[in-house]
Amino acid sequence: MSPFRLSPAGIAAALLAGLLALPALAQPKAADGALVGPNGMTLYTFDKDTAGNGKSACNGGCAANWPPFMATDSDKPAGDFTIVTRDDGKKQWAAKGRPLYYWSKDTKPGDKTGDGVGGAWKTAKP
Repeated sequence: MSPFRLSPAGIAAALLAGLLALPALAQPKAADGALVGPNGMTLYTFDKDTAGNGKSACNGGCAANWPPFMATDSDKPAGDFTIVTRDDGKKQWAAKGRPLYYWSKDTKPGDKTGDGVGGAWKTAKP
């Protein structure tokens, strides 16, 4: 029997400490020449977004097809990855000042079916 035992409260505290370290995992990462979210799904940029203005031009119905890659209040910008505020006040990740989105028609990690849609959507590159 191990001399080290954690009480239920000790286990809960250890798990909470681990969870508090997770926000950095929510940042985009590179995979197969594209930026992907923590779920491995491809991220995209929208030509109607102005890099660096801190806003998204894809709201309402647009965001239904192109769900924003959301950030939490505890996420912190790092390097090329910043956070913009959407029209509804929620936070969204951006790469090099350009908001990042998923494409609703991608069904599995590695899909890049949104690249070129409407001539305005591009696979986000690292």
